[in-house]
Amino acid sequence: MCTSFLCAPPPLPPQVFDNYAVTVMIGGEPYTLGLFDTAGQEDYDRLRPLSYPQTDVFLVCFSVVSPSSFENVREKWVPEISHHCPRTPFLLVGTQVDLRDDSNTLEKLAKNKQRALSCESGEKLARELKAVKYVECSALTQRGLKNVFDEAILAALEPPDNKPKKRCVLL
Repeated sequence: MCTSFLCAPPPLPPQVFDNYAVTVMIGGEPYTLGLFDTAGQEDYDRLRPLSYPQTDVFLVCFSVVSPSSFENVREKWVPEISHHCPRTPFLLVGTQVDLRDDSNTLEKLAKNKQRALSCESGEKLARELKAVKYVECSALTQRGLKNVFDEAILAALEPPDNKPKKRCVLL
């Protein structure tokens, strides 16, 4: 007698990063962006930086309705990319702006004595951390999405001059 069992395959482990390609037009010229969405879990803290070499610009994202993700920009993400790629420019990106006016989201935040983050808060953090620029978007409504990619390309094409200046010290 032969018996077989059908069972579901084991769940796949989360990926360290997903990659995508996007082509955008700037000034009539097509630019193709290679995007690497890296895993934020602590389990990948040692693997994630392996995807950083040759990066032209970082998009450091946080949700405007998640104060903890906003704090992680300062506490985790910018220190990490600054350590591994100190001369690579980055944009600070506020995401999920469509939820800034969503009553259910605002109610949940209020229950935790929190508020949605303002555009001004994002701009202030961007200045403090020396981001090239602060931009906002919503993947759901597409609001500001093209601008994020346009600004990323501009930042990559014209990286800031943050090379150490040569000095001559005479004693």
